[in-house]
Amino acid sequence: MIDETVEEIQEMQTHSSSVVAIRATRALEELTDREFATVEEYVRSLEQNGAILRQANPSHASLQNAVRAVVQDVTAAEPGTVEEAQELTLERIDAVVSRIESAKERAAENAVSLLADDATLLTHDYSSTVIEALERATAAGNSFDVYVTEARPRYIGRKTARTLAEMDGVRPTLVTDSANGVVLEDCDRVVVGMDCIVGETLYNRVGTFPIAATAAQLDVPVTVLGSVTKIVDEGFVFENDFRSSVEVMPEPAEGFDVENPAYDATPTSLLESVITDEGRREF
Repeated sequence: MIDETVEEIQEMQTHSSSVVAIRATRALEELTDREFATVEEYVRSLEQNGAILRQANPSHASLQNAVRAVVQDVTAAEPGTVEEAQELTLERIDAVVSRIESAKERAAENAVSLLADDATLLTHDYSSTVIEALERATAAGNSFDVYVTEARPRYIGRKTARTLAEMDGVRPTLVTDSANGVVLEDCDRVVVGMDCIVGETLYNRVGTFPIAATAAQLDVPVTVLGSVTKIVDEGFVFENDFRSSVEVMPEPAEGFDVENPAYDATPTSLLESVITDEGRREF
């Protein structure tokens, strides 16, 4: 399960950072089914596998924080037996996962009041928190037109568009990333998720920065949704992920290079607000 989860994270089979954090944390449950001669051996395995999961994507602040929390809590408790250590691991996994899930739910709920009925929105990439916020808003009787950018080269936005198409009260329209400047003129707000905010920089799926910059030029407010644990003031250095050029162009590149960054950096000065489980923060 751990190896499969690492591969899934590296291949970006799961796109929501909160979902990635939960799956990485749950992967540690595999260790509670193994046999260990001593508690020291178990703790070493927990630390080693935790490090492997965190290295699968160093840019995911929520993944880093979630897996580290489980490992640190178990280690600090100094359990006396393997069984105690394994039981504590399961307890801490459940607690961390519950915290992530409840934080996403509260952030989505806090965003509902900002999503005005009959508004035209634009979203980028796939954010489970944005999806949940729209679900809650439509359940309250609101309806929306939503432009969804494709989020190339992996076309992650198509998943978002398909999800929204199944939601009563949402009329999604899929557009290419480069068309954001055309459709933003008709939008009331941009709503996106976040990988993390470090200092005064939002790191999110590549393409977020040009959307935010264009929105600022057109006076369209940009709101970011996510757990407060994704906002990091210190102790975390974001590492971008440069993915295979094959995702951009399957045929060989002859005479030129191909770069494929997974994330870009958006100054928080371009954002109107960030809504988390703790409330709204304006910029």
